[in-house]
This record gives sequence, C-alpha cells and structure tokens, in this order.
Amino acid sequence: MKTQVISYGYNREQIKSGILHIGVGNFHRAHEEFFTNRLLEDPTWQNWGICGAMLLPGDEHLYKALKKQANEYTLTVCGRDGKDEAYRIGSLVELIWGVEDPEGVITKIADKDIRIITLTITEGGYNIEKASGEFMLNDEKVKHDLQQPHNPETIFGFVAEGLRRRKAAGSGPVTILSCDNLQHNGNTARKAFTSFIKAQDEELATWVNENVTFPNSMVDRITPATRPDDITRLNAKNGTDDTAPVYCEDFIQWVIEDNFIAGRPAWENVGAEFTQDVTAYENMKLSLLNASHTLLSYPSFLGGYRKVDDAMHDERIAKFVRTFMDVDITPYVPAPGNTDLELYKQTLIERFGNRSVSDQIARLCFDGLSKFPVYVMPNLIKMIADHADLTRVAYLIAAYRHYLKYKIDDNGATFDVAEPWMNAEDEKWINSDEPVDFLALSAFRSTDLKVADEFVSLYLKMVDAIKKRGAMAVLESIL
Repeated sequence: MKTQVISYGYNREQIKSGILHIGVGNFHRAHEEFFTNRLLEDPTWQNWGICGAMLLPGDEHLYKALKKQANEYTLTVCGRDGKDEAYRIGSLVELIWGVEDPEGVITKIADKDIRIITLTITEGGYNIEKASGEFMLNDEKVKHDLQQPHNPETIFGFVAEGLRRRKAAGSGPVTILSCDNLQHNGNTARKAFTSFIKAQDEELATWVNENVTFPNSMVDRITPATRPDDITRLNAKNGTDDTAPVYCEDFIQWVIEDNFIAGRPAWENVGAEFTQDVTAYENMKLSLLNASHTLLSYPSFLGGYRKVDDAMHDERIAKFVRTFMDVDITPYVPAPGNTDLELYKQTLIERFGNRSVSDQIARLCFDGLSKFPVYVMPNLIKMIADHADLTRVAYLIAAYRHYLKYKIDDNGATFDVAEPWMNAEDEKWINSDEPVDFLALSAFRSTDLKVADEFVSLYLKMVDAIKKRGAMAVLESIL
C-alpha cells in the first residue's frame, strides 16, 4: 500500500531566507527543516525560510541531487505502530555548495536578511581537543584560514569572513545556533568560533562578543543514513522519484535556549520548546536515552545482535534496559518542566524497538571512550557514593572490557572495534590480564573506580562470568 505524500501549502516563491544552515545532512532535513516547513504554512512567518550551505567536497552528490529537485525532498516519518507518513519538504528554498561557490556562502553570512546561522557539523566539526577542551589552532586547515582570511576552507574561516563583511556593511547582529547532538552545544560553538576569530582578527572578536549569541539546544530524532536500497524502497512506497529522500522515527524533540539577538521564528508554534536553560533536558536525555543506548550496545553486540530493534525485542534486553532506567537512573534525573518521566521512559523503549527505523548496534558501540564519560560516569559516581545497587553498571563495564579485549561474541564471531580516541595507555590497560587495570581507562578518569570496593567486587565477578559463560548468560542471571 502506497503512502500518500503530504505536500506543503505555501508558495515557495514568497518565502525569504532568514536562516542560513551549514551542514545539510539527513538529520537536519528530518529535524529543523521539518519544524520550519510546518511554520512556513503561517503567512506571518514566511521570512524564515532556510538557505542551506554545504562546505565539503563529499557533499557534491547530495547537492546535485537536491538541486535537480529544486531543493525539495520527501521525508518519511516511520510510526512505532507500523504506519508511515510522508511529507514533501519545501523549506530549503536556497542551496549553496561552498566548493563551487565560496563567495556565495560568505555573501549569505553577511546578508542582513540572515538573522540566524544554524549548524549540524558533528561533534568533531568544532575542532575542540578532547583532553584540554581547547580549540586546535594548529590544525593545518585552520592555520591556512588564519593566514588567508579571504580564501577560507574551514567553517570557521567562512563564518569569520562573512561576519567581517557583515560588520563592515552594518547588517546587524546574528545568532549562531548549534543543532548538533552534544552537551552544551552552544557553549561549544561559542568556544570554537570566538577562539578562531580572536586569533585572526581582534577587532572582529570584539564585535562578535557584542553582536553574536550562541544559544544551547537539545535535539532528538533518530534518523538513519539513507542507503541506495532505502531510496528504492521509499520511492516505491511513496510513489515518488526522489533522489534524496530521508526517513526518520515519529518522535521529535527540540529544546532551545531563548537567546536570539536578532529575532527568531516561532518554532514553539509547531512543537519546539524554548527555555532559559536546557541543562535539565540535556541531563534527562543523556542519562536515559544515551546512557541506555550505551548500556544495551556492548551486551547486545556480544550476544550476537547487530540491530537495535532486534535486540530490544529480546525480552531479556528490554527488561535490563528498563530496570536500568527505573532503578539506576531515575533517582538522579529530576524531570524538567512538565515532562512526564514515566511516559518518556516508556517512549524510549518503544523508540528503540521501532522496526521501521532500524539502527546499527555497531554505531552505538562506536567511540565508547567518548561516551562513557558523558553518559555513564556522572551517575555512576553518585551511585557509588549512595551505596546503590551497582550490578547493572558493573556488568556493562565488564562487557565493555570483553568487547575491547577479546573482539569475539558469544557465537564465536569476531569483529573489529572502532575507538578513534584510543591512545597507547588505553591499549595497555585493555591488553592487561589484570581486569582491575581496565578501570584506569581514560573513559573512567573522572573518578578512581579501583578504590570503590563494592563496585570492584561486582565488576570482577562479571568479568570472570562473561569469559566463562558468555554475555547473555550472565545478563539472564542479573535480571
């Protein structure tokens, strides 16, 4: 049965770009464009269309695919009940590829009509060194842009040159809004851009300090990569011939710090939420969604599962995750605003099990060294101090060690691990035959786990049991 495509009702020719978005990928097209597409139906908000900017050579394929379609595309929203809705999205009214037209990107940043610059450039795109938390001025492309401000290659160079022209033209202040999935993303964006601009142009840095705001935001919507077979499947289902379709889950959330120096669209009219502080929302998401993803990832992978929905339809794993949420995390996560925490947790379980949006467990296992410090350790430290039940977290860390050290699952299948930030010291602790040494891993450096006797005792039992009996057998024993 074909899915009817719901088209927008506004006249695109009447839409003016008020937002420049840098990094036009699938998540952006399923999230910010979705909200904005709905808002543009209201004639009073039609100065807030989106001009997309792509800066990377690898963006060529998507850029050309979208241009052929006048920057329109279909978004299929996959319901947890198995029912889909498909939308034709028209809010991307302009598109510039910086490799082909760098001047076009710079001119847009300087344009007085552009009052918000939004970003989805991934965590690594901010060029912040993990250990120090400082912007890496010694990066080769950054050094190029510092020395050749009028010929930029990086996003920092493009934005700096655009802001320099904006200042010179008197085009007014602007907001830079990060929509990347990282904690305090606005603070990260401010650190990155102001560090670069200060190193390049002190006068401009002063102007930026007075004329640019960097709100924090929290974003959430599972949006898988669209593979060639997905394109065929979606087009057949929707009766379309779209070369750049996107599909996503039916859940969506966007919580934004209301700190816009040059005005903003009323995204709250179409489901976004504005607040003075996003911290409570971030804590809830990191502690429940992201930590639960990490919790299920390594045991499920060791148990032979490769897709999140398959794992979550195993009652053992579903119970394990829900118990973790209820017993281990809920005491430490006060619900923000009018959030129904029980409903939020139940929704997470349903989202993880959504068959229509199948996520790869390997993606959840990727870069554990970066995930544990943010998602797991803050609450684990509190649990240890409170003498809480540490069983599930001790099991998780034992499973993580087994995954990294042995690279073999319960079924005897071997696999490679992907830890881009692993250093020689980490490798030493992983390779050690003394399980306690693993607790010195950089991922756990926020506390000394080795002196937490209750935790160590449980962890050592889990390490031994997983090696002898397999991850899933041990999981069964702790349910």
